[in-house]
Amino acid sequence: MSSFVEVSQDGHVSTLTINRPDKLNALSQEVLGDLGAAIEEVERNDAVRALVLTGTGKAFVAGADIAAMKSMNQAEGRGFGALGHTVFTRLEHLRFPVIAAVNGFALGGGCELALACDFVYASSKAKFGQPEVNLGIIPGFGGTQRLPRRVGSAMARELIYSGKMINAAEALRIGLINAVFEPEELLGAAQKIAADIATKGPLAVGEAKRLIRDGVDIPLPQANKLERDAFGAGFDTEDQAEGMAAFLEKRAPVFKGA
Repeated sequence: MSSFVEVSQDGHVSTLTINRPDKLNALSQEVLGDLGAAIEEVERNDAVRALVLTGTGKAFVAGADIAAMKSMNQAEGRGFGALGHTVFTRLEHLRFPVIAAVNGFALGGGCELALACDFVYASSKAKFGQPEVNLGIIPGFGGTQRLPRRVGSAMARELIYSGKMINAAEALRIGLINAVFEPEELLGAAQKIAADIATKGPLAVGEAKRLIRDGVDIPLPQANKLERDAFGAGFDTEDQAEGMAAFLEKRAPVFKGA
């Protein structure tokens, strides 16, 4: 695996660490390629039931690589945006939950990367923003779409139009993140909740993730039908039999993901 993304695993939890600290983990085509390869690696690993995504040094991801973007023409810019969308969508569609552990700057592409995760824990020193308008462009990796879905249209408009940066406390207030931790506690807290999630029925967690993701943008009756069908299908799994037997027998379940 490239030096730009480190992959580690502890039990059923994998951790991806973006490792380009000299550039504040800025997303170049190479970094995006390495991130895509790392996502593919954990996707193929049947043992993985939860993923934590973080960065090395002072930044989670400080943004896209502006030095690399400066000379791009329209076609190259479109291709760069398409690559970011492809990688982030693959992350978003993993069968297991992804937790962003935002240790520092999460600006531009970094904020968009966090938004592609299921939820976000942040260091008290973290900073968030979509500052692309300061460069004469717009967010290109999903920010105009995922941010309104996370914090609401009015707040997303304010952040994107102004390009302003907000701290972790404000990000928590508006619902961009789930919790704030002291820097030394952040990664452990994210890995702990990931490990707890990994003890639950993996098929059930994966289905819940799919239904929340796919149901939010369709009419409620249609979304409820998706839930009814998935709920019924769950009764034809080994995990359902094990989970209910364990509950009645007052013991911890041992789920196989089958």
